[in-house]
Amino acid sequence: MHKDVASGNGTSTLGNLALGLTLLAFGLGGTGVIDNVAAADAAGLATWVGGVALFLVGLLALRAGSTGDGTAFAALGAFWFTWGTGVGGGGSADAAGLFLLLWALLALTLTLAASGGGVFGQGVYGLLFVALLLSGIAALAGNEGLGKAGGWVAALAGLAAWYGATAAVAGWPTALGRARGGSTAAAA
Repeated sequence: MHKDVASGNGTSTLGNLALGLTLLAFGLGGTGVIDNVAAADAAGLATWVGGVALFLVGLLALRAGSTGDGTAFAALGAFWFTWGTGVGGGGSADAAGLFLLLWALLALTLTLAASGGGVFGQGVYGLLFVALLLSGIAALAGNEGLGKAGGWVAALAGLAAWYGATAAVAGWPTALGRARGGSTAAAA
């Protein structure tokens, strides 16, 4: 088995870690699996870790010449900061749904832009897109079940981003390459 290890630089590792933790908190809160914990309870983490820290990581990545990571992390930092500071602001469910759907477009852009970066990176952004899409539609339709599904997808995206960051630090594989017999396994 070929060991394709994430060789991300420090900013991409830190960015994936911040994104992963924020998505995990947001997603698990959205599932309702933990008593008395809702997605809105992740607002503090979303504001400071997902918002401020991720935005700063994005700026550092842009300064280092990494346009893809820089754009993704700075834009996602803006999303999380806006979401985290807006929770409980008295906006309507329709406004929240529209907000999530508009940011789902960003996640779709990031998914398409990551096509040259491999299946792993595309997977994180693709799952984020699906999570935001489901959560946005759930808010517009008042559908709690769809909102929980969006929470589970967000938690899965968070786990994937967290794994990517941990893999970069620990030297773990993020993809399976060609086996000796010439067959190709699916990417992680």
